[in-house]
Amino acid sequence: MPEPLLDIEALKFAWPGDPAPVIDGLSLAVEPGHRVFLAGASGSGKSTLLALIGGLVTPTGGRIRFAGDDLAALSRARRDRFRADHLGVIFQQFNLLPWLDPVANVLLGCQFSRLRRNRAGNRETAARELLAAMKLDEDRWTRRADELSVGQQQRVAAARALIGHPDLVLADEPTSALDADRRDAFIELLFAQAERAGSAVLFVSHDRALADRFDATVELDEIHAAATVPA
Repeated sequence: MPEPLLDIEALKFAWPGDPAPVIDGLSLAVEPGHRVFLAGASGSGKSTLLALIGGLVTPTGGRIRFAGDDLAALSRARRDRFRADHLGVIFQQFNLLPWLDPVANVLLGCQFSRLRRNRAGNRETAARELLAAMKLDEDRWTRRADELSVGQQQRVAAARALIGHPDLVLADEPTSALDADRRDAFIELLFAQAERAGSAVLFVSHDRALADRFDATVELDEIHAAATVPA
């Protein structure tokens, strides 16, 4: 059997000074190209898990392997390179640079990775193609990012995450500010472009109505409940 792209085993993490772990006993596998829905209420550790997968913090127990590499065994510099090369991130607040236009913001997605720059080919063309594929009107491409609507900023953020064909896209509550129709349209666009890029998607949300769109669902609340049951 081929190895999962992302393989998390018995993961545990507690912030320094906090006796209660934020994540306790999480196991998860994400296959290449798959779409996984990660559900959980506020405070259940969803954003902490994304930070662990991104190598921003290291586990206090268990392990995270990405394409066979144990992230905790990598130096800080190699974790930074791993994150730039292999992960595209859609932040909840989008984190666009407000003074840049959409094309320039999308290009930031591969600025720190030679691998993704090479995969993108002509980067400006790739950025424009992604913006068009995400249905952002061309007359918005020369606007400052802070002049765009929430939905338009979201599409720029998704294009930035996808440029350069990352292996895995991490999406942190990207639809929380959208109504149902715009949410559904965005997810369809995201899935189509992730499939085109060959990217797996790990989608974090508290909105469980979305779960049936994904290949697999992980419930953080259930994992925490199981961890607190006495043996």
